[in-house]
Parts: sequence; structure tokens; C-alpha cells
Amino acid sequence: MNELENRPASLMDPETAGREDAEAPLLYHVERPVFDEAFVRSQLLHRREKTSLTPRQRLAQQLQCSSKRAKAVLLSSLPILTWLPSYPVKKWLFHDVVSGLSTGVVQLPQGLAYAMLAAIPPVYGLYSSFYPVLLYTFFGTSRHISIGTFAVISLMIGGVVVREAPDSMFYMQPANGTNMSAVLDVETRDAARVQLAVVLTTLVGIIQFVLGLLRFGFVAIYLTEPLVRGFTTAAAVHVFISQLKYLLGVKTRRFSGPLSAIFSVQAVLSHITDTNVTTLIMGLVCIVFLYGIKSMNERFKKKLPVPIPGEIIVVIVSTGISYGLRLSQDYRVDVVGKIPSGLLPPAVPHFSLLNNLVADAFAIAIVGFSMSISLSKIFALKHGYSVDGNQELIALGLCNFISSFFQTFAITCSMSRSLVQESTGGKTQIAGLLASLVVLLVLVAISFVFETLPQTALAAIIMVNLLGMFKQTRDIPALWRTSRIELAIWLVAFTASVLLGLDYGLMVAVTFAILTVVYRTQSPKRVILGQVPGTGMYCDVDEYEEALECSGIKIFHSNSSIYFANSDLYVNALKEKTGVDPAHLQAAWKAQKKLKNGNQSQDSPLKLRVEDKDRGVTHEVLSYNHADEQRNGQLADKHEEQDLEEAVFLKPASPVHSIILDWTPVSFIDSVGAKAIKSVIKEYAAVDVQVFIAGCNRSLLAELDRLQFFSGVVTPHMVFPTIHDAVLHCQHQKPRPPGAAAASDTT
Repeated sequence: MNELENRPASLMDPETAGREDAEAPLLYHVERPVFDEAFVRSQLLHRREKTSLTPRQRLAQQLQCSSKRAKAVLLSSLPILTWLPSYPVKKWLFHDVVSGLSTGVVQLPQGLAYAMLAAIPPVYGLYSSFYPVLLYTFFGTSRHISIGTFAVISLMIGGVVVREAPDSMFYMQPANGTNMSAVLDVETRDAARVQLAVVLTTLVGIIQFVLGLLRFGFVAIYLTEPLVRGFTTAAAVHVFISQLKYLLGVKTRRFSGPLSAIFSVQAVLSHITDTNVTTLIMGLVCIVFLYGIKSMNERFKKKLPVPIPGEIIVVIVSTGISYGLRLSQDYRVDVVGKIPSGLLPPAVPHFSLLNNLVADAFAIAIVGFSMSISLSKIFALKHGYSVDGNQELIALGLCNFISSFFQTFAITCSMSRSLVQESTGGKTQIAGLLASLVVLLVLVAISFVFETLPQTALAAIIMVNLLGMFKQTRDIPALWRTSRIELAIWLVAFTASVLLGLDYGLMVAVTFAILTVVYRTQSPKRVILGQVPGTGMYCDVDEYEEALECSGIKIFHSNSSIYFANSDLYVNALKEKTGVDPAHLQAAWKAQKKLKNGNQSQDSPLKLRVEDKDRGVTHEVLSYNHADEQRNGQLADKHEEQDLEEAVFLKPASPVHSIILDWTPVSFIDSVGAKAIKSVIKEYAAVDVQVFIAGCNRSLLAELDRLQFFSGVVTPHMVFPTIHDAVLHCQHQKPRPPGAAAASDTT
């Protein structure tokens, strides 16, 4: 060793010492005895003594109030108080103002357009773009999402109100003659649909608020990302189809329920000859213009201070053209119509309409929350803060419930507006507050201006805003390469939602997603592990050539928990993978003993041949006056071949004396699974094969204690903290002679 190597690291040049430390591998050396669970419990680990409280004491503890706890409750209930007192006005206010104004000019036309999807007059979209946004500023935990109308939720509401209040309920005979065809009472129909949408929104708010209080923010995890993306893509198809009649200017009824998309397309095609050319031309021009603006915003987003507000330009220009050219009167172009100025007074929803809306309200509540929390988490991760799923549920519930008294329909966050609010520099929900004030200004002062706005322009705005959702079809090739099961979830969610409608489609998609979880637990990867020489690592012997099986030991690994649905599959796979079936071994020993007892009086030796086809080995057992001899090897003796017809072929005695169950991936086990494992341990014990368990976590061991798993032949001495502990134990112990257990069982 040279001088530099002899010097301590502290005397070396820092750069040289650091380089040597970086190049030297990290080593650890632990010398300890082999641990089993009995030793761990008696010597290593001792549970802390916990003071048990009575139910009354626990209730009193929960209801105990202090200033610190009251402050925490206040801050969690009103998240605005966590950032507003320290709001840096000079640093953030300008950005929030620019972002709020940009979001407001986008929210205005989208509110008008998405009300059409909800099958109610457009002005109610403006109400829904004001009250909920104002409330979310105080109760929401996300600083960047834009709350308000959203295409998917609006379409789900529209499907419900059309189902409960179809056009056929509102046809009336003219008062001046009985021979004339019935006329649709649009005003009465719209009033009834508004009441349905309002009471549905009230129920959605109640559901979300109660789920938030019960800390059910985790329910969104059941709407996995492929499911949500497939569902929203299907919703985009429904939205696109629903806007075709406005783009073409044809009159068709609105369908809901299963196959509604097909019926809607069929209805539009059957009236294609009635297309209003002026309406179509204006709609197509708006689509081309909006698509160009969105492409420019995307291409030059780093150079533009704020995105070009294409939607508001379309609204203003198309409204001016419609008013100047009298498109409604002279060219029969459908327009928005009467928009009352100001805000409506609060009114109690008609709760008598709740009967058929509970299931729909629950679906809308969950979908709305999943959209909001997923986008909230994306922005929170990007900007370094956290969002509370339970408080988000409460916030959305309050927004929907309180706002419904002011004639709004259900809301959630909008992806397109949220991206505008964040990309234009928005820092907090002050931007959302300013966006709602823009809508309020229009409602109070200039709402009448938009009465001549063509409906085809709103349809164009909706269709172009669907581009982001249609781009989700790019998930299909990516999922094909990465996860076929997630691809199946995506396709099932999309297909079911398109064909069955959004409500039934969502139900089918969630059910299918849960079934895939069951499928994965019933079809896990099951392998035999081998040791990597010189290490404590154990890997799949079929996948890694370095992994070698330990002589006489089989290590079984199944990547799943053990419960009623897969316990039998686990046991069957164990027997198949290890190649050791206790039933076959028992039958072989019993047949051998029977043949021995039946031939004790014969002078000629009893020949029992047992072939192991996998190893190419034949076992021959000879009996000479109760003296048995067994030897292994290839039979090549001619005399033995001549006596082949007299030989009796049996299963071989198992060369495996120990089986180790790797329970590292097992997170839980139920009573059925515990009974199945205990039963198979007894079966193996009867044929001299010992079963050990390795890698149990402490919570799983506690569950096994509760299930009284450690009793009879199963003891804590059979459980080891690691696979290596179990292997060393199996190698050290002396195996019992073959057939000892079988002989004792039959004695």
C-alpha cells in the first residue's frame, strides 16, 4: 500500500479524498443469529403499552375545544385565511389582475355555450359562472383552477333534465283552432328544466358536502386516470354530436339514455336537407377562426404576454354581424334570445322533484370532484403547495348547494380556463374572483347585447374546446405499449359511455375497473426464487441465470395478498410451481406400504420402480425379508429390464424437504386465506415437507394473531423476518428420513 493510501482521509487533499470515497463501494456487515418470529417476539420487539380509552372518553377527547384547535378548524374550513394575510400585493396583484381578466373573457362565452348543453337558457350559464366562483375563492384549497361551467357536467345535467322533462310533455293545441298541429310551449318547458337542473345541483352539493365531512376525499381514487380520460373522451363525442344541429341550423329532438348518440346522429342526418346555409357558413367560419387562434396561442405561448381571447372575439363579432344583418329575422338564424339583466332573487328549489335524481346526482358529484381534484393536484405539485381532497369536496358542495338557491346548475373546474388562469400568471384565487366580477358586470350592465348572438357561434366555441379531449385518443397506442389492462379500462369507459350514455357508462366503467383489480389479485406473477451466490438476494430462477435454487428448498413467491377470492388459486399454484403435491406423495407411500405388506412372505424381492421424468431418475426399492434398500440411478441392467413387467411404478419420494413462502408482497390475509395456508402446511407436514413463511410485515402478523393462525402445527418458530433467515434455518436443520411421517400416520 503506498503512502497516500496509508494516510488518513482527513490528511489527504479534499478533492482526492472525496474522489476515493465516491469510488469505494458502500459495504455493510451484520453478524447475527438466525431470527424466527418466536425469538423476535421474546427478545427483540416488545409492544408499547397503550392506554385504552372508553367510548365516552374518546368522544370527550374529540369534542374537546382549545384555542389552538379552533384556529386549526377555522383555517382548514376557510383556506383563504392561510394565504390572504401574507398576500404580497406588489408582487402578485398585477399578475392576478391580468389572469382574472383573461379568464373572465373566456368564462363569459363558455358560460353561455355550456348552458345550451345543460338544455336550459344561456343566461343560467352566466349565473353559474358567477356565484360558485365567488364562493370557491373562500373555501377552495387550489390557487389555480378555474371553477365554473364544464362541458361534461353540463352534458350530464342536460341528459337528466331532458329525460325528466322531454319536449313531448309541453306540446299544446293552439287556442284558435283544433285542426292545427300542436305547438311546443318553450317557455314552460325551459322553466321546468331550470327547476330540475337547480334541484339536481342542490342534491349534488349536499352529497359532496356530506362526503367531505365524512372524510371521503379518497373516493376519487376509484376513478383511475384511464377511466376518466376514456369517459371524458366519450363525453366529448356526446357533446360534439349534440352541437351538430346548432351548427347546421336544423330542428331535432334531444335524446337521452342508452344509444342516444346514435339516435341523435340519425335524427340530424334525416334532417340534413333542412340545413340553414347561412347558419352553417357562420359556424364553419367561427370554427376555422377559433382553431387558428388556438394554434397560434399554443405555438407562440412563450412570446405572447396573454393568450389571444378567440372566444370573446367570436362572440362580439358574430353578435355584431347578426344584429347588423338581421340574421334572425331575414335568414332564420337561431339566436340566444332574451337575456334578463341583473341577478335573480334567491329561491328555494322544488325538492318534490328529487325522486328520480339521486343516482344522477351521485354520479355528477363524483365526476365533478374527480375533475377538480386531479387538476388541483397537478397545479399544486407544479407550484409547491398542497390541496386537501376532503376540503375540496366541502368547497364544491358549498358552491353547488348555496349557488343553487340563485338558479345555477352544477359546476366543477374547467381544464381550458384553468390553463388560461395559470398560464397568464395567476397566483391565487384573486384571479378567479376578478373573473367572476367580469361576468357580474355583463349580467348587470350589458347582458342585453348578447341577445342576437347566433347559437351556431356558441356551438363553434364548444366544438373547438373539445379538441383537447379528443386528443386523449393518443392514449391508446401508449397504453398498448405499457399496460393492456389500463387500455381495456380506457376502451370500456369510452365504449360504454358512448353507447349507454354517461350515467350508465360511468357505472359500467367503475365496475370494470374494480374487476380488473380482482383479476390482478387472482392472476399474479408466481415464481420460484433462487439465491444470487454470495448475496442475500433471491430472484426468479427462470428470469435470471445467476439465481440458483437451494438444494432441497423451494422458495415460492406470489405477488398478491391472500383472501377468499384467490386462496385456492394460491395453494394450487404452490403445488404446481414447487412440483410437490402432498396428495400424490401420500398415495405413493400408501401404495408402497401395501405392496410391501402383501409380499412379505415371498422369497423373491419386491421391485418397486419410481420414475421422475423431469430428472431422468428411476428409484428402485427392493424388499428382502423386511430389509429395504433404495438407490438412485439409471437402470441399465438387463436382468432388471427382464423383470420390468413385474415391477410396480410409483411416484418418487420428494427431494424437497422445505418450502419457504415469500410473503413480502402480502399486505393482508382474511380468515379463508389463513385456513387455506394452515391446511396446506398440515398436508406438507404429513409427507415430511416443512413449510416456513418469510418476509411478513408486522401488521400482517398482527392480523394472523387475531385469526388464531399460530396454533397446532403452525407456530411462530415457522415464521422468519427475511428469506435468507429461513434458508439458513432450512439448511442447518437435519431433515427427517423420507417416509417417517407417512409411516407414523399409517401406524
